[in-house]
Amino acid sequence: MSDHIVRDLASLEALYGEVGEASSRKEIGYLHPHYAAMIKASPFAVLATVGPDGLDASPRGDPPGFIEVADERTLLIADRRGNNRIDSLRNVIADPRVALLFLVPGIGETLRVNGRAEISIDPALLDRFTLKGKAPHSMLIVHVESVFFQCSRAIIRSELWNADRHLPRAALPSTGEMLAAVTDNRIDAKTYDRELPPRLKATLY
Repeated sequence: MSDHIVRDLASLEALYGEVGEASSRKEIGYLHPHYAAMIKASPFAVLATVGPDGLDASPRGDPPGFIEVADERTLLIADRRGNNRIDSLRNVIADPRVALLFLVPGIGETLRVNGRAEISIDPALLDRFTLKGKAPHSMLIVHVESVFFQCSRAIIRSELWNADRHLPRAALPSTGEMLAAVTDNRIDAKTYDRELPPRLKATLY
C-alpha cells in the first residue's frame, strides 16, 4: 500500500492537472461586497486554528451576520459562552493564522477566508457585541489575507440541506452515552442527558 502514497508536489499536481481560470481568479485578498454578503447571511462558520499541540476546527454560530464585516479586510467574531476549553484562542496566542468556512442554509456555495487573528478585550467592543444581555468574554479580530467561494459540489453530493435526509437525534448515541463510554462511566449517561437541555438553555449566552 505504501507504494501508492503520493509524497511530492510534482506527483500530486500531475495527478490533478491544471487549475481552471475561474478557480484561480476567484481568490482575492479582500472582502468583495458579494463575498461580504455571504458572511452577512451566514449563521454558522467553522474556525480552524493551529498551535503547538496541533490543529483545531471549532463551530461558531449565532444569528445571521454574527461575524461582522468591519471593513473589506477585517472581521470581528464574538467568543460566546462555551465549555472553557478555549482551544481556538490558545492556538491564536501561539500562532495567529486562522481559516474560516462559512455556510448559509439552503445555499450550495460556501465561503473560505484565511487570515491572521488577534484577541481583543476592548470593553467598548465587548459591549457592542452583547447579546441576550451577555457580553462575550473576548473578541477575535481577523485580518483577512485571502477570500474565495467554494463551489456547491460538496453540498450537492452530501445533500446537506435536504431535510428528508436529516437523521433523528436518536439515530446516534446521546451526548451522555458518548461521555459515559469514553470516561469508563465516570459520567452517568442518564443524568447528563436529563440535565443537558435545561443547562444549554440557561447557558446559551
